[in-house]
Amino acid sequence: MIQKDIRRLAVYGKKTGLLTKEDEIYTINRLLELFELDELEDLDEAALAEVEKTEVEDLEDILKGMLDYAYEKGILKENGVVYRDLFDTKIMSLLMPRPGEVIKTFRELYEKDPVEATDYYYKFSRDSDYIRRYRIAKDMKWIAETEYGDLDITINLSKPEKDPKAIAAARTAKQSGYPKCLLCRENEGYAGRVNHPARQNHRIIPVTIQGDTWGFQYSPYVYYNEHCIVFNGQHVPMKIDRNAFCKLFDFVKQFPHYFVGSNADLPIVGGSILSHDHFQGGNYEFAMAKAPVERSFTIKGFEDVEAGIVRWPMSVIRLKGTDTERIIDLADVILHHWRGYTDEAAFIYAETEGEPHNTITPIARRRGECFELDLVLRNNITTEEHPLGVYHPHAKLHHIKKENIGLIEVMGLAVLPARLKGEMEELKEAMLAGRNLREDELLKKHADWVEEFSDKYERIDESNIDDILHHEIGLVFMEVLTDSGVYKRNEEGQKAFDRFIASVNDR
Repeated sequence: MIQKDIRRLAVYGKKTGLLTKEDEIYTINRLLELFELDELEDLDEAALAEVEKTEVEDLEDILKGMLDYAYEKGILKENGVVYRDLFDTKIMSLLMPRPGEVIKTFRELYEKDPVEATDYYYKFSRDSDYIRRYRIAKDMKWIAETEYGDLDITINLSKPEKDPKAIAAARTAKQSGYPKCLLCRENEGYAGRVNHPARQNHRIIPVTIQGDTWGFQYSPYVYYNEHCIVFNGQHVPMKIDRNAFCKLFDFVKQFPHYFVGSNADLPIVGGSILSHDHFQGGNYEFAMAKAPVERSFTIKGFEDVEAGIVRWPMSVIRLKGTDTERIIDLADVILHHWRGYTDEAAFIYAETEGEPHNTITPIARRRGECFELDLVLRNNITTEEHPLGVYHPHAKLHHIKKENIGLIEVMGLAVLPARLKGEMEELKEAMLAGRNLREDELLKKHADWVEEFSDKYERIDESNIDDILHHEIGLVFMEVLTDSGVYKRNEEGQKAFDRFIASVNDR
């Protein structure tokens, strides 16, 4: 079977464009070496014909066969998902062009059209199995209609859970500082280890941002269309400042079909990686980008920049104009004012005991001849009642979403934990059977929520329960965003928002 799979992988390589016809024999020989085989055996005509019918969708099956063989023969020492991922990345590396070739193709296409360049690179990142298409396809995704537009909901199933042996090995593994983090350039081509993913099938596109060398790549988990990451060539911490706004617009000017934004630079309200300066972007329009400005205002000295408060559950100021320098200048004024702003009546504190709390999540995009910059006001203060953050999903919502609200969630896409898939399946069965949720160890945390929404519906049965659960999860996410907003969507909250705007004008 391995002989057949080697040939099938070569056909896959040719069909995706990873290999030319001239690369075929060379690649097959390298695969033979990897699997400790001395020769390529002859196949009969029927088997060869079957090999030639290999489709792009067959990659998962091909790699599975290869991994099973490798474990059977002792080439792959452990059979858990971490070890299999390390080895199948090594397999795919044998089909990969060198970084210089990828960069050359990208730049040639970019000269014609940036869209052609990113189309090529996105396809390449999927064909190389750096983006594992067959895993992404397992993610549960749906749209939830809310008063703030259509929110994107996804239950992330593409990150496989580590097996116990890998977890144990990671604990005892030598702690390495190479690469320094998952975003460093040194990941390109790295073989990986039990506590660091393999990146032998990864290629990075260098881009110049504000005169410095940065890297451009796609997220291996692709939460939305062409989900890209733009990262500093140096391992330096994230910082939201004037220069960050400059970098965002520099990228948007180079890739006008992409939005780009940054996580906040403080714990709780920031993303999972604050140690390495980076942005996230892509070719997608989130609900927040579609949300209208509900009331406009003017800042003295910046009458040429359109400014307004966005109709969104979080607290968003939108700046718009044709001159990015003027937008940046105003954004810098607002950022500096917000960092030092305290309004005790609204429970907004710039700092407590020397710890700063106020920062901004910025998102930039192009609209025809105009540019937009959304500034999402963030605050990470904690209390005894809300130890994970006052402006964070509150405890009653943790049964659905407890994790930090970073850039992706801010824009209107819920990335929910994999546990919810099994829990919702169990919940569905329990509800249809009329079981007492409070007596179920797994489901009791959902009991209050189910009681709250059940009365809204005349009937809940097999014909509508999936739609109801999807809709109600969407409403929970809307509440998550509302909790995370520093100014609530009520009269008192919006008056407090207006006080902040007025204080910017009175600066």
